[in-house]
Amino acid sequence: MARRRMIYEGKAKVIFEGPEPGTIVQYFKDDATAFNNQKKGTITGKGVLNNRISEYLMNRLNQMGVPTHFIRRLNMREQLVREVEIIPIEVVIRNIAAGSISKRFGIEEGTALPRSIVEYYFKNDQLNDPMVSEEHITAFGWATIQELDEIVALSLRVNDYLSGLFLGIGIKLVDFKLEFGRLWHENGDMQIVLADEISPDNCRLWDSKTNEKLDKDRFRRDMGNVEGAYQEVARRLGILPESGPADVQGTDTVQ
Repeated sequence: MARRRMIYEGKAKVIFEGPEPGTIVQYFKDDATAFNNQKKGTITGKGVLNNRISEYLMNRLNQMGVPTHFIRRLNMREQLVREVEIIPIEVVIRNIAAGSISKRFGIEEGTALPRSIVEYYFKNDQLNDPMVSEEHITAFGWATIQELDEIVALSLRVNDYLSGLFLGIGIKLVDFKLEFGRLWHENGDMQIVLADEISPDNCRLWDSKTNEKLDKDRFRRDMGNVEGAYQEVARRLGILPESGPADVQGTDTVQ
């Protein structure tokens, strides 16, 4: 066991250098934030559950031919991923009106959208992650037209697959956020891959019958039972640890 150098600490994860060149370790925290870090709190066991949920979904997407940065889960709170050059754009795919789109356009929350809508947001906490257009992205050099085309195609594939997967366990995929990165291969080739995580932290997930919220909106809106909602998603996916969302000691070990 060796202590690894910390590279970066974000709102929900800590990033450490990996055991091999070209790899990093993601450590999932229990910290919760909302409204661009204006609201802060702790959701007990969230990091453990998000690690397991994201592992499961990333593996399934890999099997479906969607390239991701995920390699393997290391322990209850850590996973090994490929080091990528993160593209500073958050891609939001919306299937049902909720959150900001309801407020912006006066659409009743829960209204099915005519088709899936893709939105882009500039990753910058100091600017509150402003919404941007394709013109902004290409003009400021955050991504090329070709890269953006690939990102949109991958996002829609992820949406199609995850919508069906969640529907099969009685959950509506209302909307969700994706991040992408450039994976550089030894021969100099570059590949766009899915990065970050997929979990109830960055997905809106509603029960198909009752519309009960099973995601971070329970924290945002002070609805209570946030831990239970995350556990329910993991339970329906069949991956809830038998001992529950237990903790592991420290953040300094990589197996």
